[in-house]
This record gives sequence, C-alpha cells and structure tokens, in this order.
Amino acid sequence: MLRRFSLPLLLALASLAVVAGFRSANAADEVFVTADGAIRGYDPVAYHTQAKPVPGRADITLTWNGATWRFASEAHRALFAADPERYAPRYGGFCAYGTSRGYKVSTNPQAFAIVDGRLYLNYSLPVQKTWNEDRPGHIRRADEQWRMLEHAAYETGK
Repeated sequence: MLRRFSLPLLLALASLAVVAGFRSANAADEVFVTADGAIRGYDPVAYHTQAKPVPGRADITLTWNGATWRFASEAHRALFAADPERYAPRYGGFCAYGTSRGYKVSTNPQAFAIVDGRLYLNYSLPVQKTWNEDRPGHIRRADEQWRMLEHAAYETGK
C-alpha cells in the first residue's frame, strides 16, 4: 500500500519543486541584483532614515522577493523585515526613468529620490535630472509599464 502512494507523492513533490524553481528564477528578475545583492548591496532603509545611500554589510542580510538585501544595522534589517514594501525601492530597484520608458535599466545608488515615502532609483545623476523634470508623469508611466516589465528578464550585459 505504501508503494502505491509513494510514486504519486514523489511526482507531486517533484512538480512543486520545478514550479518553485521557476518562481525563484523569475523573482530574481523582479529586483535589480548584483554580486553585492539587491540594489548593489546598499541599505534600502538608510535612504529613508538617513536621506543618503549607505552600503549594507555582508553580515546583516535578509532574503526578500527572491533577492538578498544588505543593511547597515540590525535595526534597519528589522524595519525592513516588518514592512519591506515601505522600504524597498519602486520597480525592484531598476531605474525609475527607464521603467517609465518601458525597459529595465541598472541604477546608481547616488541617483535617488524619496517621493511620497517611496524610494526611486535612477541610472545616473544626469538621468535623474531628466526624471526630476516631470516626476509625477514619469512615476505614472512607470507604474503602468512595471505591470508588463516586472517579470521580464533583465540582461545585465556584464
């Protein structure tokens, strides 16, 4: 009797593992990740609490949304863990301007803005200057584009 149920159970577990594997691979495309982790290893909470980019520490991390996030302190990790949607950058940390134009682009930790309590990152300071000229319009277009881009693969070229 045990043998009759073990094959279907093994097949079901194998199917779940395959589906979970695809989800994990897709989740990684939802967040801008480098070898240093999500958003180049910078602490997403520091943008909110210190109003500047602060590198996270390799020994203070948390896995969320398919990516490893680094933090400058245990307190920042706890804040993020309690409400990741509040602290995580919009559009998975991809460039807000690029997202408004319909594509995923890497970001520079120095090119950031907090708008209505949300973190937005841009490719570079010059791109951020363009984005700043019409933040509401770019955010509105990026929100629309992100629904199509969120699960699209990101090619780093590096």
